Amino acid sequence: MPPSTPCSDRAEQDGATTLPVRTVFARACEPEDTPLADTLRSALAGELDRAGHADALGDGPAAVTAWADAERSQFTLLFGDALREGCADVLVRRAALACAPLSLVSGAWLQWLSEPGNAEDPVTLRLLAQFAADVGAGHPRASRGDAHLALMRRVRVAAHARPAGALARDRRVTDTAFHLPALALTMSRRPGRYRGEIIGLDLCLRAAGLLPPLAGVRGCLPDAADWAALDPGRARAPGHAPAVEAAREIATAFTGAAGPAGAAAVERGFAWAFAALRHWSEEAYRELDAARDPAFEMTELMRARAREASAYHESFVLRGRPLKEWLTEARTDPEPFLAALAGSRLVRPGRSGASRLTGELVSERGRMFRVFPDEDLAVIRRWIDGLPTNPAGHTRSRRGVYRPPAVALRTSPAAPDGDGSAPKGPREAYPRLLRRSLTPATRRYALRYVERWLARSRYGMNRTDPPLPATPPPDGLRPWLLDQHDLHDSAYQDGTDVPLPDRATLVDSTLQLAPLTLIDGAWLSGHTDYQLAAAERGHFLFATYWDELGNGETELNHPLIYRAVLREMGIELPPTRSPEFAAWPAFRDRSFELPVYWLAIGRFPRTYEPEILGLNLAMELSGVGGSYRRARQALAHHGFSTMFVDVHNTIDNVATGHSAWAADAVDGYLTHLPPTARADAWDRIRTGYRSLNPPSGFRARTAARRARVEASAHV
Repeated sequence: MPPSTPCSDRAEQDGATTLPVRTVFARACEPEDTPLADTLRSALAGELDRAGHADALGDGPAAVTAWADAERSQFTLLFGDALREGCADVLVRRAALACAPLSLVSGAWLQWLSEPGNAEDPVTLRLLAQFAADVGAGHPRASRGDAHLALMRRVRVAAHARPAGALARDRRVTDTAFHLPALALTMSRRPGRYRGEIIGLDLCLRAAGLLPPLAGVRGCLPDAADWAALDPGRARAPGHAPAVEAAREIATAFTGAAGPAGAAAVERGFAWAFAALRHWSEEAYRELDAARDPAFEMTELMRARAREASAYHESFVLRGRPLKEWLTEARTDPEPFLAALAGSRLVRPGRSGASRLTGELVSERGRMFRVFPDEDLAVIRRWIDGLPTNPAGHTRSRRGVYRPPAVALRTSPAAPDGDGSAPKGPREAYPRLLRRSLTPATRRYALRYVERWLARSRYGMNRTDPPLPATPPPDGLRPWLLDQHDLHDSAYQDGTDVPLPDRATLVDSTLQLAPLTLIDGAWLSGHTDYQLAAAERGHFLFATYWDELGNGETELNHPLIYRAVLREMGIELPPTRSPEFAAWPAFRDRSFELPVYWLAIGRFPRTYEPEILGLNLAMELSGVGGSYRRARQALAHHGFSTMFVDVHNTIDNVATGHSAWAADAVDGYLTHLPPTARADAWDRIRTGYRSLNPPSGFRARTAARRARVEASAHV
């Protein structure tokens, strides 16, 4: 199956326009950008429909594996030929670049399949476990994508590789290489619509294993990379089942729950990914085979630099024509210019060391000093050295002319779902914000809600004595953390004589906390984004979120543990994401205010990073050593399970638990800032810390209303 519309074929028709696939990839990598899945809905539907269906749960994975094995063998042979020809290094670099768009985001298509509204679902927990392995949960820069980044750095082609979206600016990577990951990531931003297709494409890519061109790289540089991490079908840790088997089990469980429609979606995603993968591999082979000829890279270089160069070469004449004319033509067809250049006095065929073009002209006193970086000079020297010494020699590529196609995707004139209406209040906003996909109106509501809440939190902060000091502690937050733990313990000891709440009060407070506790970790939901989850600071936050949901184990899942306590109290609530939950008559309206803040701020992990860091610190520290122990006494006194508070009092501990991670994340964030920016960042962190329990007086709420007006003017 060929990729979507070539740019030159149709730029605009029937009210539709095209969007370069590179742009789609870059935007799909951004966690806060407006998803393109709506405007690309027709393009996605067309691609999925053309691919048809595949037996994803039968022989399909085996067929993919057999194909991939055969492809890897072909690439290994190709690299063997290049090694004998002395150009294996060229193919190594190009293969690392060709695989980069897909390999740098390996597993990222799973990033949004978990959401606060489905955190109790067994299939979701399996998907989150698969994703956690892909990002190397608990460790910074340990994702499968980071393994490919290390390879790119090893072969020195990583200039535009971090963040992954920046790769779209690297013109050494063909459009075709972006096609599959761009659409997979775009679908990941609309998980409610493409859940089955994502599960199918994930199974296909894991069945394929190590991308075929990388087999050739591995043969040349066996110690250059963590090859197990680069194979998405393999386990990330000893003793774990292969990731491809986990993907098969996920697909089986999903289709069992979703029925025929779910099975069809999985088959459609599997078939599309296989077709797209085959097409990309074919193009990558053609590119690498062509690159064995020095003339291929030289023609690429001329196309890339001719426009700029034409401005500086009006007077130089080559074969009776101004060099400016040659260069202008070279933007589309460089071969005539290269033939003329090969026969000029600037080049001595077969002898780059004696050629003016790579010697005198580019020396420190030459007119073209530093015009070409070292990698470009290497291309020119290789081309000259490969020229036949016979003047009648032919400079055209010995393997025929190959030019990678430009690829674009058709966009619809407008988003099909429209703008939507904004929620009328927190209770109505709650079920909407449980899902990853938001209408523009709900997204604006979320931003305004956060701004109002933070304005309340800032009000009067410097006139009180907040727990966080006015300036960052010079030795970091760990000593401060221990001081706070001591205060919690003292408060607990001082309150041992205070009567415990009666049964009715305990049951009511437990019920009113349900909208909050059943979305445990929601303020960190944005850190399931692939690159944030594996980052130096973000890995602490993702690991915390991962723990809150039980590390994929239903018996450790915090929302499920809390529901078990509610059942002991005689309360059976509807599913959290259902309309009936938010409408439950026993809930008071104010029980949705803080949960909606959590859900809203979690949507913007980059915009509100300092505030989220502060909120996370406050949340993880809030009950350790004090209120959790008090709650345990109350629950045990009335005969209820204490597992929920017991788990939190241990995993949130100030030495090695969530509160310690939260402090380290704050310290790490400040360390990466220039000193002049730390004061403002610290104020925002303090605001986030206070936002767990902001002031609620008249003046604080007036400040919130004023912030609402200001936010409305800027959203």
